[in-house]
Amino acid sequence: MRKSVSILFWIAIVGIGFMNIGSSNAQAEPIKLTYSIFFPPTHAQAIAAMDYAKEVEKRTNGKVQITTFPGGTLTKAPMVYDGVVNGISDIGNSCFAYTRGRFPVMEVVDLPMGYPSGKVATCVADTFAKSVNPKELQDVKVLYVHAHGPGLLHTKKPVRTLEDLKGMKIRATGLSAKVVEALGGVPVAMPQGDTYEALQKGVVEGTFGPIEVLKGWKQGEVVKYTTDCSDVGYTTAMFVVMNKDKWNALPDDVKKVFEETAEEWVTVHGKAWDAADAEGRKFTLGLGNEIITLSDEEAAKWRKAVEPIISQYASKTPSGAAYVDKVYELIETCSE
Repeated sequence: MRKSVSILFWIAIVGIGFMNIGSSNAQAEPIKLTYSIFFPPTHAQAIAAMDYAKEVEKRTNGKVQITTFPGGTLTKAPMVYDGVVNGISDIGNSCFAYTRGRFPVMEVVDLPMGYPSGKVATCVADTFAKSVNPKELQDVKVLYVHAHGPGLLHTKKPVRTLEDLKGMKIRATGLSAKVVEALGGVPVAMPQGDTYEALQKGVVEGTFGPIEVLKGWKQGEVVKYTTDCSDVGYTTAMFVVMNKDKWNALPDDVKKVFEETAEEWVTVHGKAWDAADAEGRKFTLGLGNEIITLSDEEAAKWRKAVEPIISQYASKTPSGAAYVDKVYELIETCSE
């Protein structure tokens, strides 16, 4: 009898041991997340985004594992935000402008304010989003926002004056479509991923975008000219957001890593935008393409042409005038 009790005792001890091991293994299971990135995998911004994911993994000692899906392979560019909201991906990176009208407050960042660089535009976009914290972004956790350098005009035939641009079909997104319209062109909405083929086939005659697209998206191969209209340089703000339920379920120490790393990565993206612009300029000139500089008189005409876009936003959007003023202030602050 004593022998039977002893055997049962040891069986119980071993069983409890296995239960504890199982519990320990369950606790050690990493938090697995998916990250949808609209940039192609070789693009500098895709690399920066994927590096963010790796840095979070590193700083959490493997507690978090993030599988990245660049090139819109998990959700296409216009669907990235809703994909995060609906749990198709846990994290997403794309442009606010791809769902025009969905983010009325954030549209102010994309106005043709004359951004001098990607670093400044990124600083402005992130600071504005975090400080204003608009209602339109409450269905996700905003990790950070970044934005490209001054949007310029890239065309198949030279544009040296507003008269040259009149009636030309120009690819644009979001508020840049209004810029095209104000300058006399015909805007054609499409994401960057479709632009190369559209230019190649003559569906559009040009595109608005930072000069980095000429290398980053290879568009320098299908255009011949860039008009440096940086005086009316707009930007396109891009979000990095997480599904709210996933965020709320994270342990506090992991949340802290995500936020601290995000704060650092704003600068990483800003620098990457400027480096990519420099590479885009070098790339297009290397192909024998021309960069056209507007005369002072012509640049003034372009500035005057886009002024109604800014004043219209200020008058028609609730608190629009205050948002415009804030962006102008942030451009000065972020340029220091």
